[in-house]
Amino acid sequence: MNPYSYSNVKPHFNLRLEKTTSKWSRYEVNFPITRATGYEENNTARGEYFRPSQRHDSPLAILIHGWGDHSVIPCKLLANALVRKGIACFILYLVFHSSRMPKAMKEHLPHLTPEDWFEGYVTSVIEVRQIVDWASRMEEINEKQIAVIGTSLGGFIAAISMGIDERISAGAFLLSGGNYENPAWLKKKRDNHMEAECCEAEKLYSQYLTEVAEKGFENVSPVKKSYLTDPMTFASNLRQRPVLMINALRDKHIPKQATLDFWQACGKPDIRWFPTGHASIWLLYPLIRKQIIDFLRCNF
Repeated sequence: MNPYSYSNVKPHFNLRLEKTTSKWSRYEVNFPITRATGYEENNTARGEYFRPSQRHDSPLAILIHGWGDHSVIPCKLLANALVRKGIACFILYLVFHSSRMPKAMKEHLPHLTPEDWFEGYVTSVIEVRQIVDWASRMEEINEKQIAVIGTSLGGFIAAISMGIDERISAGAFLLSGGNYENPAWLKKKRDNHMEAECCEAEKLYSQYLTEVAEKGFENVSPVKKSYLTDPMTFASNLRQRPVLMINALRDKHIPKQATLDFWQACGKPDIRWFPTGHASIWLLYPLIRKQIIDFLRCNF
């Protein structure tokens, strides 16, 4: 079962120039998605493309925001910094952004249905892959130097996208993790989870991961659809590949154990811990920016 499969047709991206400086140009972008959703409003993706002016064959960083419109702000800051270093950037506006979220979904807020979450993940990963399709056909972009940078929810989507698509050569996952069946996640989601229930859920997922490692995720039927939106399912495909993880020591949204589980499953890549909470980590933005720039420079 592979919900992330799609028709790999020649992508039709519409670019509209919004701003030009001596060093870069910024475009508003929209494109039709290849896998129709249950909401007409979501069938056109949108984003922003930052192109270095004085360079060809540029690396590309696909920036993926988290939950809430405010989470796009760090993406914009990073895009402005990276494009000045000669790295092209594409900010993808997820289906969870208010500018794309259908009215029917907004009515469910703050609680989306499991089906809305599942479809949102699938749509987002496919859109990332479509951006890679488009970038691979652009002479100005080096198709062998494409990275994903995701924050929080965007970090989960970035990790799955990289695990699915080998054309993505590097990934930086901020404020992220995996292993939704970890008791730390289950107790956080619902206080009435009994210890035995948590242990059984973790055991079932562990068995599934073992089968996935042996046969590939496409050849194993998951007990829960949520297994297919858990970065842990795809972590084995991230081993020995350039990965940077940045996390907050006092994060109340992402359990530390869930981050460590994912880190270990990825082969223990470079991980940096900051002494902040989930949102307050951006008070240290200059340090985060440097870590990401150094990471991309090292691998590109």
